[in-house]
Order: sequence, then C-alpha cells, then structure tokens
Amino acid sequence: MKYQSILLLVLVLGLILAGCTGSVAQSSASNQTSKPLDSETAQQIVLPETTLTDMQGAITVDVTPLNSSSARNSLNFSVSLNTHSIDLSMDLASLAALSTDNGRTVQAILWEAPRGGHHVAGTLTFPALMNGQPLLDGATTLTLTIQDLDASERVFTWDLQ
Repeated sequence: MKYQSILLLVLVLGLILAGCTGSVAQSSASNQTSKPLDSETAQQIVLPETTLTDMQGAITVDVTPLNSSSARNSLNFSVSLNTHSIDLSMDLASLAALSTDNGRTVQAILWEAPRGGHHVAGTLTFPALMNGQPLLDGATTLTLTIQDLDASERVFTWDLQ
C-alpha cells in the first residue's frame, strides 16, 4: 500500500511538471512571432530592471523599472532620492514624464512615497496607455525625465530590445 501511494505521488508530480513544461514551451514560441504588437502583447513587454543613477546637484536619484506580474495597466518605477541638504517633500509625479523613441509622452500619475526627509524611496507610476494605444507599442527605448529636482533636467533611458 505504501509503495502504491509513493507511485501515485510520483505520477501526479510528473503530470504537474509536464503541464508546466508545456506552458513554458508554448509561451516561448509565442514570444518569437514577428507580428506587430497589439494592446495585449504590448503590455507583456518586460522592462529592463537596470538601476540608473543621476548625481546632479545635491540629490542623488536612483531609478529602476518595476515589472508586475498582474495585468499591466501602468508602468512603475522604484525611485530613491538621497541628499543631506534638501527637504524631499515634493510630489515627484508633477515633475516626471515618460517618453518613447516613437514620439509618445505621458506625465506621471502617482508618487507613492513618504513626504519629507533626506532619504526617500517610493514608486513612480505612469499610465501604460496613451490615447488608447500602449505607450510601449513599437518602442525600442524608454526615457524617464525629471524636471527641476535640484537640476534643470535628469534623464534616464533604457533600451527595450
């Protein structure tokens, strides 16, 4: 009886693994198609999780794109602000814009972070759609620009290819 239980467990685990392998292979094959991006596939673009740093003025800014496992209705970035001389109580959403190399630009819609202090970390959120079209549709680069944060302009650019 114990041998049969172990055999049954091994069989069930084998079926589960086979199901997982099949879905991975199917997913990989679908990513290799060369058809144009529609609103569903455009939202599946994986943002590079590379942290970029700007050290102009008295504030050091680190920005990292965040990938979400949920349906992508926004583009999110982890932002860390560090200084020893300036109060960081500003609304970063009002200072930030996201643009692509194909001419689309959107303003940030939310800055979720504590207000004030000299070391602030939070999430900067942008809409993923512009005029009903995916912001990243056909884009090869993504640029986050922050205006007037102790420097006239801070620019962070990621390659999407």
